[in-house]
Amino acid sequence: MKKLAIAFGIAAAAAASAREPIPNPEIDYTAFERIVHESKDERESHRLTEAQFLARMRQAGVLVLDARTESRYRLRHIRGAVNLPFTEFTAQALAAIAPDKDASILIYCNNNFRDSPVAFAPKAAAASLNLSTYTALRAYGYTNVYELGPLLAVADTRIPFEGSEVD
Repeated sequence: MKKLAIAFGIAAAAAASAREPIPNPEIDYTAFERIVHESKDERESHRLTEAQFLARMRQAGVLVLDARTESRYRLRHIRGAVNLPFTEFTAQALAAIAPDKDASILIYCNNNFRDSPVAFAPKAAAASLNLSTYTALRAYGYTNVYELGPLLAVADTRIPFEGSEVD
């Protein structure tokens, strides 16, 4: 009986892996993989130190984008950042805040700041919002995306904050 159950389990697994794909033209994993692969080196060269991030923030026409939830944004965010939660990324929503796809966009996420566990609740490193945000912006055609690289203590960084935790 045990051998029959094992054989059935193997057959079921083989059948599941051999099944026809479920079509959905609105989900393209292959394109996602291509964007991640093609932008890997570029992304690494677009990761900025604290000083570089601050310098770019001061440049005209630069958008600082906070893709965290609105509730976390309200608690603490980089002064002047625009909030568009990642779950609300659409072509229209992005065009409303960044109509020029060649404009410089600076991004940061929960995993860039420590010692603010509610506003910047850390995520698993492989699930860092910077990774998803960078890839999504590239998928929507944005070409000049830069990301804050280091993990900084909120009390020690020179990056200015605002929000209800700060005021």
